[in-house]
Amino acid sequence: MAESAAFRYLADINIGFGVILQRAAFMEEQSKLAERILDQIADAVIYANYSGTIIRWNHASTALFGYSAEEALGQSIELIIPEHLRAPHWSGFDAAMKSGALKLQGRPTLTRALHKSGRRLYVDMTFAIVKGDAESEVLGSVAMARDVTERVERERAARRSS
Repeated sequence: MAESAAFRYLADINIGFGVILQRAAFMEEQSKLAERILDQIADAVIYANYSGTIIRWNHASTALFGYSAEEALGQSIELIIPEHLRAPHWSGFDAAMKSGALKLQGRPTLTRALHKSGRRLYVDMTFAIVKGDAESEVLGSVAMARDVTERVERERAARRSS
């Protein structure tokens, strides 16, 4: 009788371990899928931690800004911010990190950015705060950017000629 209880106990442990392994495999699969999605979308996706250090840089970020992931990761987000916009950027970034809220509340905004070559870009950017397990824990910020330089320059040229 004791042997049969011990076998049942071991079988239960084995089943429990199997469930844990299945969940771990599922979570790993989901993580890989999320990485594939981020790397294949057309918009640049940049995640900067609480101090403004670039932690995530997708393929579209490389195409838009000219820096490879290896060059951008670990660098300050200032890498892509023109000098004259850095002070207002840090003011807004610091306020968002402290409050856990964004002034723009996820609405896209037109701004300037810097390409690795030094060329200035017009980009539509959308920002979101990334929070931890606790709602009040702010981990950083994610930005999605799209190059709109040609459109903006076309609109400005049309206004000048009219």
